[in-house]
Amino acid sequence: MDSLYSILSPATVNLRHPKLSPMATSATTVPSFSFASKVYGERRTATKKPSAKTSKTLSPTTSPPPIPITTNANSNASLPSKKVLVPIGFGTEEMEAVIVVDVLRRAGADVTVASVEPQLEIEASSGTKLVADTFISACSNQTFDLVALPGGMPGSARLRDCEILQKITSNQAEEKRLYGAICAAPAVTLLPWGLLRRKQTTCHPAFMDKLPTFWAVKSKIQVSGGLITSRGPGTSFEFALCLVEQLFGESVAKEVGELLMLSGADDECRKQEFNIVEWSVDHNPHVLIPIANGSEEIEVVTIADILRRAKVNVVVASVEKSLKILASQGTKIIADKLIGDAAESIYDLIILPGGNAGVQKLNKSRILKKVLKEQELAGRVFGAVCSSPEILYRQGLLKDKKATAHPSIVSMLTNEFVHGAKVVIDGKLVTSRGLATATEFSLAIVSKLFGDARARSVAEALVYKYPRN
Repeated sequence: MDSLYSILSPATVNLRHPKLSPMATSATTVPSFSFASKVYGERRTATKKPSAKTSKTLSPTTSPPPIPITTNANSNASLPSKKVLVPIGFGTEEMEAVIVVDVLRRAGADVTVASVEPQLEIEASSGTKLVADTFISACSNQTFDLVALPGGMPGSARLRDCEILQKITSNQAEEKRLYGAICAAPAVTLLPWGLLRRKQTTCHPAFMDKLPTFWAVKSKIQVSGGLITSRGPGTSFEFALCLVEQLFGESVAKEVGELLMLSGADDECRKQEFNIVEWSVDHNPHVLIPIANGSEEIEVVTIADILRRAKVNVVVASVEKSLKILASQGTKIIADKLIGDAAESIYDLIILPGGNAGVQKLNKSRILKKVLKEQELAGRVFGAVCSSPEILYRQGLLKDKKATAHPSIVSMLTNEFVHGAKVVIDGKLVTSRGLATATEFSLAIVSKLFGDARARSVAEALVYKYPRN
């Protein structure tokens, strides 16, 4: 087990990621997830035919500028609410947990994040501090349409050792409702519980040898009866959208995928760079990620997780009066510092996450404005994703710069908008469209700081495809 921990530890470039997402329905069959396979062009298999799908209505976010990144599948009162349980523990993989929760809530699911620990606050595998909604004991007598277990080590083992969670998930399987796992969780959590019997299963490559050989498959998403499994942080969006399709149908999954800016277009490049300069430094890079109530949790957690895996010193700083912030889709995150304390240090890179309400809060922070201005004057790197380039625009930091942003606002911010690129780098400015492009954004930063070899190694551990050239 020590060797597996070394493979999966975020302290090394070779990481692990276990996670699991289950789902419960009244039907005994599970629909195939055609949308994810179309978006990603990767193999995904299913052993059952699709069941009936429900309809949904979009509910875009309302804070200006209007960026429609929230959906609500249950806006129609006639549709029953879909209840989802996502348990977390010490060492849970934060990307897997947060992406699943975020995406399912966008689709309209009623998601409960439950701690299997004696406290609600847990530190995830790469150091992000999350706060659960409740304790797992409060969920023992509830019925869920989906039980989704995220991975991470030792997070998957902490879930495995929780008797209440084992009972909930076992009942889920016995009553033919959906359950699932991603990364190490299929092998570390579900296998010891006996919930993989006669089920084709996938998991993180580091744990494939733990699965029964005849039933182990290497697909990115595997649906086998009521069980859905996936491989790691890099497949979390596919996994989450597959779960959305099981709950709400293919049309809802497609709409949510489009809002997340998932795309499989062959003509869309990952990155375009202009005015090339070196970013490398002679010390361990220091990165500041300011956050506020309403910041987009997928972006905050993905960027922090990937950069920490690459050995970057990341500080997440709250511009609120409290370290605890409530992100745009309801995830509770504990920052490392308040912005006033964080501003006492110098950072090689400052990255602004999106989220409409969060951007407005960040834009009002006098301390952050001062720090950004000092960053520019010192010739250091700064970046923004999704709607946060608005902050740079208001401070004149996008002048004569090529950039990108969320499609709904990019034309308002710069005449130098670059079409067809997920990430745009212009000198010491890096921008991205947001949400599902946060992984590409983070890996582009790793590549600039350390080179392609480090970025590729991190991507492989995420089970995320990184270009060879």
